[in-house]
Amino acid sequence: MSVGKYLKYLNESYKKSRGTFILYTVLRIMVIITMIRCIMTGNYENALICVLSLILFLIPAILADTLKISIPPFFQGVIFVFIFAAEILGEVDKYYVNIPGWDTILHTINGFLFAAVGFSLFYLLNRASKNVYLSPFYLALVAFCFSMTIGVVWEFFEFTMDQLFYLDMQKDFVVTGFGSVSLDPENAQNVIKVLDIVKTEIQTAAGETFTIENGYLDIGIIDSMKDLLVNCLGAIIFCIIGYISVKTSKSNKVTEKLMITPSDVDPYVVQQKSPRPSKEERQANKANAKQAKQSNAQQARPSNAKENTKGKKKKKRRNA
Repeated sequence: MSVGKYLKYLNESYKKSRGTFILYTVLRIMVIITMIRCIMTGNYENALICVLSLILFLIPAILADTLKISIPPFFQGVIFVFIFAAEILGEVDKYYVNIPGWDTILHTINGFLFAAVGFSLFYLLNRASKNVYLSPFYLALVAFCFSMTIGVVWEFFEFTMDQLFYLDMQKDFVVTGFGSVSLDPENAQNVIKVLDIVKTEIQTAAGETFTIENGYLDIGIIDSMKDLLVNCLGAIIFCIIGYISVKTSKSNKVTEKLMITPSDVDPYVVQQKSPRPSKEERQANKANAKQAKQSNAQQARPSNAKENTKGKKKKKRRNA
């Protein structure tokens, strides 16, 4: 996207929603201030996170220009706040560690938002296709699978970063008990339960000793499962809302503010596709069409008979 197109996009965004434009501007300024602070304190890793955040802020504009779609201003505002909360507050300001449940809240919102994206994309494809009709339930199911796929891919990314660079993106939990077949001395796959753990000591080859009080350190498994569960919850919530909206052919405040539409369609109005006629309605329409065809045929018979009579008279005259 060129600078000119980006400025045009900002101008259009300001006309559509002044509040979203102000929010976008304030968040960018806060990210830039945070980046300057990180550079002055020598924390260049967090400064790079700030640069990444500024780039991520461009995603709605790039997608809107590339795919020729219109993203509702409210949805854009949610995306901007989510990026700021995840990258700046979560990573730079350490909210993931200092505020319990911060990661859980963001993953729930993530599931909700990507379900909205998936629902919108497949809804647009469904409306544009002349040969394929997807039922509201199938639209909701595909949106749910889309959101869960994004969540799983993200967990793959966190696992890869932890294995290669030891970033601890999959946060650890201290547990007081576990069961494992690896502790079975007979290798008979018997589960050995270790309960009421009060202390764990870890010794390295370099002679370092790390002590974990009140339990055993779980390496990321609980965190990943928790993230996927809340992602699932967020996805289910939006899929139910989207299903009801399409099923009843009535938009609501949530779908109006979150449904992505083609750029030539008003983003505040959800254009509903006409519901597929029921089996009884199709049979009735078929019967009406057949009856109309028979009626037209009956009306055409007298005129045909007259034409035949005239033809016979003309033939007799010629013979005479």
